[in-house]
Amino acid sequence: MRLNFLIPIVIAVLFGLMGSVYVVAEGHTAIVLNLGRVARSDIGPGLHFKWPLVESALVFDRRLQVLDATPERYLTSERKDVSVDFFAVGMIEDVRAFYRATGGAGPAAEELAVQRLAPIIKDSLRNEVNARTLSQVVSGDRSEVIGRQLENINKGAKNIGIRIVDLRIKKIDLPTDSTVIRDVYKRMSAQRQQVASRLRAEGEEQAQTIRSQADREQTVIIAEAERDAQKLRGEGDAEATRIYGEAANRDSGFYAFQRSLEAYRKSFSGGDSVIVLDRDDPFLQYMRSDK
Repeated sequence: MRLNFLIPIVIAVLFGLMGSVYVVAEGHTAIVLNLGRVARSDIGPGLHFKWPLVESALVFDRRLQVLDATPERYLTSERKDVSVDFFAVGMIEDVRAFYRATGGAGPAAEELAVQRLAPIIKDSLRNEVNARTLSQVVSGDRSEVIGRQLENINKGAKNIGIRIVDLRIKKIDLPTDSTVIRDVYKRMSAQRQQVASRLRAEGEEQAQTIRSQADREQTVIIAEAERDAQKLRGEGDAEATRIYGEAANRDSGFYAFQRSLEAYRKSFSGGDSVIVLDRDDPFLQYMRSDK
C-alpha cells in the first residue's frame, strides 16, 4: 500500500522537474513568461530552470535569417514603372520587442514579423527609386540605393525587435503590361543610331583626310618625276647634240648621209607614205643612182 502511494508522488515530481527545465541551443535566446508576463529575457544558450505550471519559456532563433518579400512596383522620377525584387538579411536584436510585436515564437511569429517589416523596406526603397531616373535605377550603383536607406529601415525595424544587417536588390524588371519596355527599346535604338552616325561621320572625315593626303602626295610625286624627266631629257638632248657636233666635225659627208637615212626612215615608217618632190630635190640626193 505504501509503495502504491509513493508512485504517483514520484511521477508528479518527475513531471514537475521536466516542466521546470528547458534548453536554449547555440545561436538562440529565450524569454520566460510568468503567468503571461515577461519575467526574464535575453537568456543565453544552456540548461535553465523555471517554475513549473506558473512559468513558461519561449525560445527564439537569433541567427541571421533571409527575409524574402514579393517584388514591388515603383515609379521613377520620369513616372516610369519598374518592378524591384529584393531580399533582406536580418536577425532578432531585441527579443522583448519581437515578442510584443508578434505575440509568440517560431515560424508563425517570424512570418508575421516579415509581413510587418516588408512595408518599412518597400517605403524606404520607394523614396530612392522615386528620386532617380529609369537609367539610374537600372544601370546605377544598387548598393548606393540601399546604403542611404538602411539606417532608416532599421529605425522602423527597431519597433519589431529586428535589425537589418544587409539589403540586396535581386532584380529590376520592366513590367510587361506597361509601355516602359517599348520606350526603353526606342531610346536604346535612338542612342545606338546616334553612336552609329557619329562613327560614320568620323570614318568619313578620316577617309577624306587620307584621300586628300594621298592626292597631295600623288601630285608632289608626279611633279617631281616630271621635273626629273625634263632634266634627264635636257641632259640627253645636250649629249646628243654634242655627239652630233663631234660627228659632223670629224666627217661632214658621213654625218649628212646619216642624217638623210634617219629622215628617210621617219618619212617612210608608215609603209604607205607618199611624198611628191622635184626630181632634183636635195632630199633625194642619196636615192639617185649615178650612171
